Amino acid sequence: MTMSQPREPVVELQRRYGRPGTAALDRLRAVKRERGQITSADIDAIAAELHLPRAHLYGTATFFEEFGMHRRGQRHVSVCAGTACFAASQGRHIPAVERALGISRGGCTDDGGTSLQPVYCLGYCYGGPAALDGEQACAGPDLVDQLLGTAPRRDPAIPAYSGVAQPVLLAGILGGERSWRSWPHVVREPDAARRVVTEVAASGLRGRGGAGFPVAQKWESAATARTEGPRFLIVNGDEGDPGSYIDRLLLEGDPNRVLEGVALAGLAAHASRGFIYVRAEYPKARDAIQAAVIEARAAGHLGLDIAGSGHDFDVEVVEGAGSYVAGEETSLIHSMEGLRGGTLARPPFPTTSGLFGYPTVVNNVESVATVPWIVEHGGAAYAQLGVHGEHGQRLVCVNESFARPGVYEVPLGIPLRRIVDDLAGGLKNGRRLRSLQVGGPLGGFLAPEQLDLPLSGPALAAAGVSLGHASLLGLDDTIPGRAVLKHLWRFAAAESCGTCSPCRIGSLRGLEFARRGDLPSVRQICATMHSASLCAFGPGVAQAVRSVLRVYVEELEAGASR
Repeated sequence: MTMSQPREPVVELQRRYGRPGTAALDRLRAVKRERGQITSADIDAIAAELHLPRAHLYGTATFFEEFGMHRRGQRHVSVCAGTACFAASQGRHIPAVERALGISRGGCTDDGGTSLQPVYCLGYCYGGPAALDGEQACAGPDLVDQLLGTAPRRDPAIPAYSGVAQPVLLAGILGGERSWRSWPHVVREPDAARRVVTEVAASGLRGRGGAGFPVAQKWESAATARTEGPRFLIVNGDEGDPGSYIDRLLLEGDPNRVLEGVALAGLAAHASRGFIYVRAEYPKARDAIQAAVIEARAAGHLGLDIAGSGHDFDVEVVEGAGSYVAGEETSLIHSMEGLRGGTLARPPFPTTSGLFGYPTVVNNVESVATVPWIVEHGGAAYAQLGVHGEHGQRLVCVNESFARPGVYEVPLGIPLRRIVDDLAGGLKNGRRLRSLQVGGPLGGFLAPEQLDLPLSGPALAAAGVSLGHASLLGLDDTIPGRAVLKHLWRFAAAESCGTCSPCRIGSLRGLEFARRGDLPSVRQICATMHSASLCAFGPGVAQAVRSVLRVYVEELEAGASR
């Protein structure tokens, strides 16, 4: 049986001649960081060096925010424009940084000394507003003073708490439980892959990245694909949802647990190679997981003939280049192939035709980090950890608006009110909760009276929101509904990949209508994006906007009538 026809001609060239797309990302990144700008001559030179079409490199260079054709200064400041930082300052921190540095967003000083770029987001939702000065973090209400050097820089650690009797994902971070306990034994078993698949299937584990697809089923689909050639596993650490910093916690705080999960998942999917795709906005996470890969190779956990089992498996860390949509699996694969991160219609699914046309599993960081515990303790034990018919446990982020912000491990099915009021302590300083954003910018907003809903994908979907990455972001009653609506549309306009016109044009028109207060036109744009967009981004934006219109309906309609 021959391989499925590749969907991009340049990918077929790379497959045949062994020119990995990640080389294109690496070369473009090196030029941008070394010289501050990628010129037309640079694109010509890299295309010639890698023997790839110029259009291929041009599309990639102009798509990703990290590359961009704008000038990058010797000092480059990335300021967070995500929802948590917006909530922390009502969006005032970005104009304040612009004034302090004397640069407009997206600009660079005339002498090339300093540049400023807004990003979604930096993963400091528990302590924002935040910025990266080069790769050094600054976070807190005195962000401007930190950037000016008149206040000490703060890079606060992520607070992590257990809301369960037996932590699974936080077992290493909170309890010091060591990793690589199962892998050396499991990999030597005669039918090791089948054991991993069986236990994870029994656990009921579903993907934690938002889609909620059964993890074991995805592995089996790739393992049994009737295709010659290698199989790949990609771990999606492109945690672009503003409000979520779970991947950052796991990659920085317990990278060995993540890596053991990658090895077990690769075994189950019959993959010969794994890739961990880390956001460019997470430099500490990138360095931590890269160091863990080096240590794992030295310990014999990765490489050829692991533990004398005859199984070969290695892992490569890939750094992203700044695109929210690259978190969608076909866009992520495009990025790794060195292409612009546009999405693709499915089928074919990546499990039959993915990276370079080969069967590819894409799993989320939290998903693979759960696997070692399941393999060690059994799928049945994990399935019993949830409540109210849900299986397992999840990590939930809450933002700095709460009295105790941080990451909480909780059972699936727990009421949202238990997390918001009891664990996180409600909003700080006696503020009144006006709305709760669930699951990131495409998840949606709930009103305070809806907090008795359980942390459950089906239950939240019935209420018109998505569980997504399981972040909970509280907005108080000092933030106007119209500001929330415009912020959401700005995010959509900035992060649409532009592949399909309903989303590309709709996100811009939605922002225009929101600024005017034209709610009927906003609703019409949502209907178009929901029904006609190519990937889940457009429908997700429409769902989130509709939830804002529901929660803030009286306020928005009163404003529109004036």
